[in-house]
Amino acid sequence: MLREVLMETNTSIHCLNTTDRVVHVFPQIVLITEMIVGLPGSILALWIFCFRLKVWKTHIFFLFNLLLADFLLLASVPFRIDTHLRGGDWVFGRLWCSINLFMLSVNRSASIAFMTVVALDRYFKVVHPHHCINRISLIQARWLSALMWITVILFQIPFLTTDTLHTNGNVSLCHTFLSYKVTPGAMKVHYVAFTAEFFLPWLLLLFCSFRIASHLRQREMDKQKRVRRAIQAVFVISAVFTFCFMPSVITGLLGLCFKAYHPLDCKSYNRIIRLFTLSIGLTYLKSALDPIIYIFSSAMFCAALKKSFITPALQGSCSEDCDP
Repeated sequence: MLREVLMETNTSIHCLNTTDRVVHVFPQIVLITEMIVGLPGSILALWIFCFRLKVWKTHIFFLFNLLLADFLLLASVPFRIDTHLRGGDWVFGRLWCSINLFMLSVNRSASIAFMTVVALDRYFKVVHPHHCINRISLIQARWLSALMWITVILFQIPFLTTDTLHTNGNVSLCHTFLSYKVTPGAMKVHYVAFTAEFFLPWLLLLFCSFRIASHLRQREMDKQKRVRRAIQAVFVISAVFTFCFMPSVITGLLGLCFKAYHPLDCKSYNRIIRLFTLSIGLTYLKSALDPIIYIFSSAMFCAALKKSFITPALQGSCSEDCDP
């Protein structure tokens, strides 16, 4: 009986197939694409925010914080590329494993938080234009952003207090999910936060999208330029949010379920691990897609981009009008 319990406790580690080339090749492609596209795009966006925008409004400040979160990801990506090139073997030590996972997780949580806030800002501007939320000052936006950063960082503290480096054969694994013999309590808190921080904002984004579309149909306002931009902003944020984060959440939950209820089914477990690892690669694409959010969420950003790099495509999509 004791032997069976020990087998079930250790199976999840021994089931991991670290030699699966698909699990490492796809993330390599995604991560390298992220560096080639995301880094120049983020640097360009930073330049526009800092040197081309003369007036900052609250939603501009939230977009700027979304950009800052992207740099945490970009600073972590080279180490993940190296790890996948080595077949999943982490060679940078335990401390940097914890810090690297901490930075990646803070990026994810902060990105979700600020994407949601930007979408809510567009929602209130259109559906509730006279609400007091629309009158918050830039100073209040700074305090709100600081509070969001503090909250995000506190929820990711488990990465700095838990040993996140594990050995499977001769390979050192630096993972958050699916690689613990016995899951520490701190990481269980992270799993709950990982799931909740997706579903709650996702449902909120769907609500905002539905309410905006319904409100505009009733009032026949969908042809107004500023209103149309607000619709596009919320829809783009919802699409990027769903594409980048939903696959990893669904496969992560499936992996945890198999680990808990079918610990000896290594074939299915490895299949889910493969899907989870591939879907994690999609989350890295978010910073490469964020410039699209900046363009659709802010006419000021779009106009500054057009003035800096005038192209026919931008001439047709950007407006000189200030954001509402």
